[in-house]
Formats: sequence, C-alpha cells, structure tokens
Amino acid sequence: MSKKTSKAVVFDANPGRNAQTYGIARELGTDPDLIHEPSVGVIGTRGDSQCYLGVQRKVEAIHEALRARIGHGPERMALRLVQPEYTVATSDGMRNGTREMRYSLIGREVTHDSVCEHLSASGLEGIIAVVACDKPPVGTLAGLLEHDRPAIIMSDGPIRPGVDSASGQPIDIITGFQVAGDSDEGFKRRIAREACPGYGSCGGMFTYNTMQTFIGVVGMQPLHMVAPPSDDPRRLEEFPAQLIAYLEGMIARGHTPRDIVDRDSIRNAVIVAMAIGGSTNVMLHAPEIARAAGFGDFARDIMSPEEFNHLSENVVPVLTDARPYGRYSMVDIAEKGGVQVIVKTLLEAGLLYGETLTCTGETLAEQVERLDAREPDGAVIYPVETPFKSTGGLRVLGGNLSPDHSAVLKLAGVEGGLEDNRFVGRARVFDSEQRLLDTRESAPGTFENHDMVIVRYEGPRGAPGMPEMLDSTSRITTLCRERGIVVGLMTDARFSGGSVGLVIGHVGPEAAAGGPIAFVADGDEIVVDLERNEINCTALADAATLAARKAEWERVVADNDGVHPLCGEVDTRLLNRMRSSAVPAVQGAGMHPDRVLWVPQPREPAKGDFVPQNRFRPGSRRAF
Repeated sequence: MSKKTSKAVVFDANPGRNAQTYGIARELGTDPDLIHEPSVGVIGTRGDSQCYLGVQRKVEAIHEALRARIGHGPERMALRLVQPEYTVATSDGMRNGTREMRYSLIGREVTHDSVCEHLSASGLEGIIAVVACDKPPVGTLAGLLEHDRPAIIMSDGPIRPGVDSASGQPIDIITGFQVAGDSDEGFKRRIAREACPGYGSCGGMFTYNTMQTFIGVVGMQPLHMVAPPSDDPRRLEEFPAQLIAYLEGMIARGHTPRDIVDRDSIRNAVIVAMAIGGSTNVMLHAPEIARAAGFGDFARDIMSPEEFNHLSENVVPVLTDARPYGRYSMVDIAEKGGVQVIVKTLLEAGLLYGETLTCTGETLAEQVERLDAREPDGAVIYPVETPFKSTGGLRVLGGNLSPDHSAVLKLAGVEGGLEDNRFVGRARVFDSEQRLLDTRESAPGTFENHDMVIVRYEGPRGAPGMPEMLDSTSRITTLCRERGIVVGLMTDARFSGGSVGLVIGHVGPEAAAGGPIAFVADGDEIVVDLERNEINCTALADAATLAARKAEWERVVADNDGVHPLCGEVDTRLLNRMRSSAVPAVQGAGMHPDRVLWVPQPREPAKGDFVPQNRFRPGSRRAF
C-alpha cells in the first residue's frame, strides 16, 4: 500500500465495530469486502458565502469518480470509501467592519481542528480536499501536514469579475468596499448588485488567490488547477479523474505531504507570493504551514526577515498587473496561461529551486515543462526582465514599533506618500476599529494629510481574533483619493489581500501583550523608513518617555486582572480560547497550548538563513 507505515484504522472481527462500516459500504454501493482496507475520501468547505457555493458539487463529482474506481481487479482501487466531510467557514466579505470579523482567522484554526478530527478518527490513507476562501485552505493544509498521509488539494476556483452596467468597467467586491463612503445611494446599490455576479472565491490577487498560488507552488495542488474560475467545466468533468490519478500515484509511491512541503518548497512559495504582489496574510499563513510541516521557527528555519527584504528589494519583481494594485483578475491570468506561466518565468530566471517534489509525482520544473507553460503575454503577466514593478510586493518591517519584525507592508499596493522611501506623519490613535469607522463616518474632515492612523487592541489576543480591516483601509483609501492627501494606517490586526494604500499590519508585539504600539500617543511623530525597513515612533526613542508610558499601561492592566480594559469582549468559548492560547503574529497568530509553538515531529532546522547559490538553476538573476 505505502512505503510508510499505515495509520489506517484496523477493523477486527468485532461485529459491533463492523456493523456501521458494512452499512456505509452498502449505501455507497461499494464492495463490503473492502471495509478492512485503507480508506480514501474527499473533504470540502461550506459557509455562508458565494465563495463556497461551488464546493459541494466538486466534492460530489470527485466522490462519484472515486466510487466508480473502488473495487477489485485491474484499474480499480481496493480501498474503503468514506463519506464526504465538510468543515465550516466564515465569510470575510460579509463580516468586514463588524465584530463578527474576529472569527475569520479563528476559522483557520477551526478548519484545522475539524480536518484533524476527521482524518485521524477515520484513519484516512488517501485524501482529496476541495478548498475555498482563504482561511480554510490554510487550515486544511495544516491538518493534512499533521496527518501526513497521501493527500492532494484542489482550489474551488475564483469568481469571475462583475461589470458595472453604467461604465462597462470590470468590478469586484473590493470596488464595493471602496465606494462605501460615496453619497450616491443608487450608485452604491448598483455596485453591490453587480460586483459578484456568479460564485467562487475573491477574484483578484487577494488572500485567496495568493494562498492558492502558494499551495500550488509548495507542491500540494496541481498548478493548472489554481487559476481557472469556479464555474470552469473542467473542475467537474476533467479534474476529478486527474486528482484521483495523482492521489493513486502518491499512495503507490508512499509520498505524503511532508515529503512535498519542505524548506525549499516553502521558500519557493514565499518568493512567488512576492512576485504576484500577494496578500500580507501570507506572512501569517506561511509560518503556520511551516509549523505544521515540522519547522519550529520560520525566521530561523525557512527565511529570515533580512533575507525576505533582500529578495523583495533587490531580486524578485512583481510580474502581474492584478487587482487590487493593478487591473486584472485571476480569471485573466488563467486566460493568459495560468500560474504555471509565472512559475516558469521565475524558474528560468533562476529565482526558484525546480527540484522540489509535487503532488503529481514530478518536480516543480518537470510539472511546468509537462504543462508546456506559455511565455508571459506582457500585459497581464510580465517577464522578469521587464516586470510590472521592479521590486517585490511585500516588505517586513522592524523598528521600535515592531521589535518582533512582524509588521508587513504591501508595497505593491502603496499609492503615495513614500518620498525617497520615507513617510513621516503624526499619530492618530484609535483603540478599536469601530472607533475609527465611527470617526470616518461622522467626521471625515478631521483626517489630515500625513496622519498615521493607529488602530490597536485588535491583535490575536486583543480583539481577540486579529480581524482584517478591509472596510477601514478601503474608506481611508477613498478619502485619500477624493482629497488628494496621504493618510497611513498601522495596526496590530491584519488586512485583506484587497487592501491598498500605505497600510502596515501585524505590528508586534500587539497592544494587548504590552507591545510598543500600546504606548503611542496622539500627535507622536511616526517614521516609516524603507531604506532601513523600520517603523519608529520618535517619542518612544526617549527611554524616560517609554518607561513612563509603559509603567502607566502596566498599572491599568494590573488594576483590571491582567487584561487591558481596551481589549475586546470575550463572550464565547472560541474567543476565550483565542485570547488564552494565541501566539504572536510573527509565529502565525494561531491557537496553540499555553502560547507555546507546538511542533509535531520536529524536523532538523536548516543551517543558516541562506540557501547556497548552487541550489538554484542558472539564470539572468539569482535569488541570492
């Protein structure tokens, strides 16, 4: 069955343990004699969102294709088929700007737990997962890595763009958020009704497509299945049989997710995330994926902040003209050849390591060659030599406001304010996102050029749940465009992949943990310096000022039973679990016991921060 020791559930002659298994085999129409064989099945995600509407039909199509292959004899799979299983998920788009958004990142953890329970309790030896939105795929991959039996992922696919019936221009959900502050109610209603005409996950290079590309490059999803839209007929008619064949190959070879997701493949995926101008959320999800793959410390074992910034500043350009910083959607990228075109371009430039294993049984380079990836078209996907933007789309920041080196800026989305790579502004402090939204609605004129809005107590422990702030960033972006000013936004929470502007998230340690962001006062000078990759508060550089503000903060916390009163309310078990067990953003902001980064079956850490140059294929540019 497998070169590795099977983890399958062992059924014996006990009639009680066998009774329901025989019943399931009869109901599914499979051979009851196979109930003692290793099991195989399909998992998916359901939720209150258009993102998930197409998942069930794909799961059912794959399940039926599997059922047709189960049995004895040539070209059959002698396995026990289990019923499809679904995890639940939150709709980010419908919850942005509300207190319910605290459950979005927690949804990654809930998916992870649910997947682990199903895989482990069912003893699955072969899994095909259909994933949608952006948190469930990461939770699913983490669960697959911990279970570590043959498994493969397929994206449900992105939604097609809408079209504004008045202008004829393509629009999407981000358009809707960006016009929220407009006074024309008819215009806003039209955009809301026309932005999402079909089903599928967010269509731009937001978090969903960033992470689907990541999962493809890391080797757990066939590259050609990433970009096609959710309603592409191949997802029902062709891809199920292909997925089954790939899974069958993994089982025969004994390949498991941890054979595929290793240091080199994660590094490849991070580099591609830079090259597509991907979501800042990749800096939360990559450490969590690395942890599940057995690596204890992302900065030490995979990529340090210094190396990340070196690559983004000097080596890896942005190759896609994609929303939210550009014009096109993932559907457009699919029409120009898909993510395999981007991967091929980076491989040929020597920026990726092509010998990593993938779920197809091929190396990354071999898979791209078999797919006969096209050349970049030069409009949607650009070549490395003449990129859309000359530097990578993401930057990690340190400084006295981010001593964890966790703060992340989506440089690809900055629309102004970085003269000579510096922004100098005045702090405008809000102790919750709701306070910012209320002020933006009631007193928009109070925001001034070169304000640096600071939203705090919204981190993993503070909110709790680290909500994304697409509503806030969209309203600030609209205000800046309307008035021709620059207003930055910095927070210990996170952003949507659709956010643009001078926005810096994941600032850590967070305010709830006594991070320096908690000690900033209105009017303090804030300096963003991309030459040094730092964000600093000038006032906190003075030791006496820092000590006095910290002492006052500690007094307030001590008087409130160890939790700052500005932290969000905890009124459910899940929120309590997040507050009591969340690790910092730099470690992925997941829920881990006693805030200790649990590492299952640790792997040997890599030696040093840099991969030797001879690990990379020759090219006109090199990663190091």
